Amino acid sequence: MGVPDDTAPAPALHPFLRDRWSTRLFDANHRLDDGALAQLLEAARWSPSAGNSQPWAFLVTRRGDAAHRRFVATLSRGNTSWVPAASAVLVSAYRAGDDEDPSLTYSDYAAYDLGQSVAHLTVQAQSMGLHVHQFAGFDHDAVTEAFAVPPAWKVTTGIAIGRRLDDISGADPSLREREERPRVRKEFAEFVFGERFGEPVVLD
Repeated sequence: MGVPDDTAPAPALHPFLRDRWSTRLFDANHRLDDGALAQLLEAARWSPSAGNSQPWAFLVTRRGDAAHRRFVATLSRGNTSWVPAASAVLVSAYRAGDDEDPSLTYSDYAAYDLGQSVAHLTVQAQSMGLHVHQFAGFDHDAVTEAFAVPPAWKVTTGIAIGRRLDDISGADPSLREREERPRVRKEFAEFVFGERFGEPVVLD
């Protein structure tokens, strides 16, 4: 896990949130079975959505299958060193337009709802001893074409899922250095406001 210091999340947070870590050091020997994958997707399925529209979709690729090979071919150079080792990579998409006329907006909240579904999946993964790392570094147009994604849908992120390496001492030094960086987040004063935007709210 990352280097502990005073920038780490408060202990009062639930451990599934406090200990979440977007690892780049996946165990390339770990396999994600159908049962575990179904649990993760079930968590996404039961996340909130505006008007119960559930405007999300996931492409499923698992290390070693043809879909995974097609997806890996679209990765940006910076992600080729770690993404392929993950047990599975999901590709998220949301319904952006109407099936008949993709230029018509489907919902103002579809992208927000997709984010919620992935957040639920991430917490479920943490509860199962799995790690999730979301990323955007791949050719979205190439994935859209390779997986025949309809025009009304917008490919959004990759979601690498697997087990973190138990022993990272032999890992690529550049990946290990990033893995060991302290976790840092903005202070409340930078994003939690009261009387007007930009004016921090005071919390005891």
